[in-house]
Amino acid sequence: MKAVQMTLDEDLVAAVDRLARKLKTTRSAFARDALRDALAKHRIRELEQKHRLGYQRHPVKSGEFGIWETEQRWVMNETG
Repeated sequence: MKAVQMTLDEDLVAAVDRLARKLKTTRSAFARDALRDALAKHRIRELEQKHRLGYQRHPVKSGEFGIWETEQRWVMNETG
């Protein structure tokens, strides 16, 4: 691992420290997890944008997925 130095607002550090103690972890471990989560969320947003742009460039044509309509089966649960 590599040590890095960051500048953070004091109230943010205090909040992270409180939560890290509550979670029985360290500030560094909490920050690593938060950064991994942020990177994963960013990657998902990128993929969703790529997906949207693909459909904007090549919209679904009428009947394009019609062959699958006969394969659909809707099952109601006991409460619905």
